[in-house]
Amino acid sequence: MWSQQRINHFKNVLLQMKESLDNRLNDNRHYGSELELIKESVSELSNYDNHPGDTGTELFERQKDIALNDLNETELKSINEALKRIDNGEYGYCKTCGQPIAAERLEALPATAYCKEHSLEQTGSDRRPIEEEVLMPPYGKFDNDDKDATFYDAEDSWQDVAVYGTSETPSDFSENGMLNYNEMFVESEENVGYVEDIEGFIATDMDGSNTRIIPNKMHKDYERFLMDQEQTDEDSDYV
Repeated sequence: MWSQQRINHFKNVLLQMKESLDNRLNDNRHYGSELELIKESVSELSNYDNHPGDTGTELFERQKDIALNDLNETELKSINEALKRIDNGEYGYCKTCGQPIAAERLEALPATAYCKEHSLEQTGSDRRPIEEEVLMPPYGKFDNDDKDATFYDAEDSWQDVAVYGTSETPSDFSENGMLNYNEMFVESEENVGYVEDIEGFIATDMDGSNTRIIPNKMHKDYERFLMDQEQTDEDSDYV
């Protein structure tokens, strides 16, 4: 399928790419990977008098250089393998199925050894992080509302954090009456530390004596409830 003219065209392209990569790696000394980070790369004798933020920046730049160097060396290796396939008469054919590789694909990726259908980049890994064995399913696994559980679970943990503020707005909730941004989290009206509403504003000392009322929103709501209940009873007496 491939004429010698087309093979020579791709060979010239590969040789130009190889020359460009060789020059780049030689000019920057493999992105400075041959230099010692502190003494030669950033011209410092020691890290002791440097701010950790500056050292972190230099470390990031070194990590980036290493990644770019690995990328260029991988590309160079692929080009050398493609040139070897040209010499062996195997260039332009998929290593997996043996079918000719589309000319458009070779123009875009001259060093490729696979057709589109058998490209290695299309094969995704099925391996997942080990922690997902514990965390799956990702939502609701440790939420025990439907089990009437009273122990501390994942929802309680989230509420302890969310009480300090979230990015939620009233439109994010289906419940009515979300008027306070300090209550913009799931089940913010839930009693914490007590079961009955009356326990939220009645207190005693450590001996169980000296009973007193703590004025708070729960107390106001309870008073309003009693007043409404009393009014309902009075209305029923007139009926």
